[in-house]
Amino acid sequence: MSSSNVSYTLRYFDIIGLAESSRILLTAAGVEWTEEHPEWPQEKPNQPHGRMPVLVEKNTDGSPDFVICESSNVERYLARTYGFLPADLKQAALQEQIRDLISDVLSLFFTQVQCKDKDDKAEFQTKFEGLLETLIKVQTKLLKDNGNTGRMFGDKLSYADIITYGLYIKLVVGFVKFNADIADNVKSKLTPEIVKLISAVESDPLVAKY
Repeated sequence: MSSSNVSYTLRYFDIIGLAESSRILLTAAGVEWTEEHPEWPQEKPNQPHGRMPVLVEKNTDGSPDFVICESSNVERYLARTYGFLPADLKQAALQEQIRDLISDVLSLFFTQVQCKDKDDKAEFQTKFEGLLETLIKVQTKLLKDNGNTGRMFGDKLSYADIITYGLYIKLVVGFVKFNADIADNVKSKLTPEIVKLISAVESDPLVAKY
């Protein structure tokens, strides 16, 4: 999957967060890439939407050729470019809808983190846990239907596998600073099928060096 024609720079904070799946995709693609951690908020006006992550695709001479932002947009561009999403639009849509559900789960998580009112926080925590359980059921069914191989689709590492892994790494490792109980809470909900997927992604030769 490696390409000798381009290299990439990924701009994000030096944390486990919204760029995690993009980091894994770049690593799995076998391309040349580096990461920049711009001074924030000083560099905010210099980003396309005033937000990160930002992906800079460079020509062979190192000059910027293409710049995009927004985490799911960056992920999908890389997944399509390097074959982690199928060319068939219907098959790709089956994986991409998982990403949209993940986005909603993350949105509810950060909403409850930011709530100041105790009752509002409890309400959004309940909504977050409910939607997370829905996501886990969806992912578990896909894994079972695919033979419980640790892959959601087919027999190779896919976009759906990578974003699922990226989500649980964020919730169990990266987001503990926002909610001290989140890791134990999420771990208690994970099914054996999802645990197997996490192990399969971590041991995949394309990802192992990450």
